[in-house]
Order: sequence, then structure tokens, then C-alpha cells
Amino acid sequence: MFTIVSLVLLAAVALAQQPHPCESPRQFEGRFSIYDEDRQFRAFGRFAYDDTNRRFREIEEMEIGRDREYYDRLYLHNLNLEYRLNLRTRNCTITTLTRPWIPFAVPQDARFRGEGVIGASGIPDEHVTIANFDGTTDGNPYFIIATIEDCVPVTAGFYSNSTGGVLRQFYDITLSTDAKAFTPPAECHPNVTV
Repeated sequence: MFTIVSLVLLAAVALAQQPHPCESPRQFEGRFSIYDEDRQFRAFGRFAYDDTNRRFREIEEMEIGRDREYYDRLYLHNLNLEYRLNLRTRNCTITTLTRPWIPFAVPQDARFRGEGVIGASGIPDEHVTIANFDGTTDGNPYFIIATIEDCVPVTAGFYSNSTGGVLRQFYDITLSTDAKAFTPPAECHPNVTV
């Protein structure tokens, strides 16, 4: 009997030590950078993210080759709409979304691939411990790196035939969002709130 109890306890301890995906914040905002080498595309800006309602907004400076553009983009996957405001011309286009919802959170079925330290290990306040995960969503491969303590995303990579490969980095994160961040720009739909 003692042997059976010992084996059950040993199995429970072993399972408890298996890394499980952490739970990322459902809403946050901050700054980002994107790089897509295939299309010679770079973007920098601010964003607001709401996984609960599948909404994402980015105000960005894009660099494609030698050209620069400035956009305010609001992706409302809950309504299947994209609002794109050109900040130079103030021209707004509203289209049906064709790209999939890309969660910037660690999915529960993600595979843990290891952990490491960004910064100078062993020096207080000069490093953060991160975990690496990967998997597929809608048949498309992704990877995500998140902080160990709060599961805040640091880097996310995604590939699909429609988007190609995209690498996005997150920084200056605040664990909240302003609800107004998901209101379409006035130039797109006066007096509309979502």
C-alpha cells in the first residue's frame, strides 16, 4: 500500500513540475515594433489590445522600402471590421477583415519550449525571466515569448499565407486599456461607439 501511495505522490509531483502555458493579461496597451523582412516592412507605434472582445488598435509609423506612411488602424474582430485612417490625408477606409484574429497571449494549447533571461542575469532590476512557447492557430505556426511572472508578451512571431511572416515586439506595457481606444476615428464614422 505504501508503494502505491508513494508512486501516486511521485506522479503528482512530476506533473506539477511540467511547464504549463501561463495566462496572459486579457487587456493591455503599450508600444510595439514590427519587422517583416520579406516585404521590407517596418512599423513602430502604440497599441491597445482587448482579447476578451477581440479588438486591437495600432497607431503606427510604417516604413515600406523608402516610403513612410502614418496610420491609425482599428481591428474589430468582434464585428469583422477594419477601420484604417491615413493620418496624413485624413482619409478613412472601412473594410471587412480578411486576416485572422492573432492573440497576443499565450494560448492554452501552446507548447513550452524553455525559459531564459533577457538582460544581465544576477543584477537586480536589470533582467526579466522569459518563457518561450510555440504552436499553430488555424493551421498557421506562431511563437510567443512572455515574461514568467505575469505572462506579459515580449515578442510574437506568426506566419500565414495571407500575412507572410511577421515579427512583433512589445514594450512599455500597461496592464489596462482605455475603452475609448476602440472607438472608430471620427473621420470614419461620426458619433459611433463600439
